[in-house]
Amino acid sequence: MPDTALLIIDMQTALLSDAHDVEACLLKVAGLAEQARSVGVPIVYLRQRLHDVPAGLIDVHPAVAPQPGDVVLDKDSADSFLDTGLGDLLDELEVCRVIITGFATEYCVDSTSRSALSRGYDLVLVSDGHTTPERPSDAAPSAAQVIAHHNTTFSAIQYAERSITVKPAAHVRFDAAPAS
Repeated sequence: MPDTALLIIDMQTALLSDAHDVEACLLKVAGLAEQARSVGVPIVYLRQRLHDVPAGLIDVHPAVAPQPGDVVLDKDSADSFLDTGLGDLLDELEVCRVIITGFATEYCVDSTSRSALSRGYDLVLVSDGHTTPERPSDAAPSAAQVIAHHNTTFSAIQYAERSITVKPAAHVRFDAAPAS
């Protein structure tokens, strides 16, 4: 049984309509999901409950849609562990390392990453596997700057007895042991 799980957070059609570099991000996440499935790593989709949105837009984007055997959990907050059963599921699967991708960088990806660390999981943040909404051209910081800031923050942050790695999708390996 793998000790790793891939988390795909809020990659829903309705949320991605104005996301930064969304096509590239979708390709990276789809590739990771394919790699995870090929070696039996569990994939958990976290899906934000959306109100007043047409049903088809609530679904996970077709480019990264769940497949049979994947788990889909609905959530009501930025923290994917809060009231979703995610922690119990990961414990049942004997997961000790989570690989995190998704939307939105500074909200759900950040909150879930920090919560995972606080709950004792090692973390791999996929540097090119998360995105956030574009901002107006005169807004600061830009979406790209938000993503870069979070990648830099997680590259430097420390949690006692936790491994934290930030790397591009091309360097993520599901069969590799967590770095110490």
